[in-house]
Amino acid sequence: MVEGRVYPTRPVLAVSAAIVRDGKVLIVRRARPPAGGLYTLPGGGVEAGETLVEAVKREVHEETSLMVEPVALAGYREAIGRDAEGRVERHFVILPFAARWIAGEPVLNEELSEAHWLAPAGIAGLETTAGLAEIVARAMALVATAGSGA
Repeated sequence: MVEGRVYPTRPVLAVSAAIVRDGKVLIVRRARPPAGGLYTLPGGGVEAGETLVEAVKREVHEETSLMVEPVALAGYREAIGRDAEGRVERHFVILPFAARWIAGEPVLNEELSEAHWLAPAGIAGLETTAGLAEIVARAMALVATAGSGA
């Protein structure tokens, strides 16, 4: 685990990507905490000196081997976890982006256990991170508005 992510002194900035390809979005399952076992979007922490777009491209490639083109910010999420004593154990501010698939097929790293290209309706019934369906719907609309490149 990266220093400062457990019992942080300030929120950790992260990005994720709702990657759209042929009317479907890539949904992944986290293999370990935080969000272990939940379905979500690929992503991770922003590094110092890195733009948000650079972070999205890097994180998606590191986790899935895919090449993507971020289109627009699709919202935001906050993930705050407290321990048994009520202390802040984790605090992430996550900026999910709508992105177009450019190239590659999912090859997962150790952080992910599954990946599926799903129609947005296919998310219903999955155990997901908070607000996933809303972010995916917004991302699909943003990619459609930006014009199809996938």
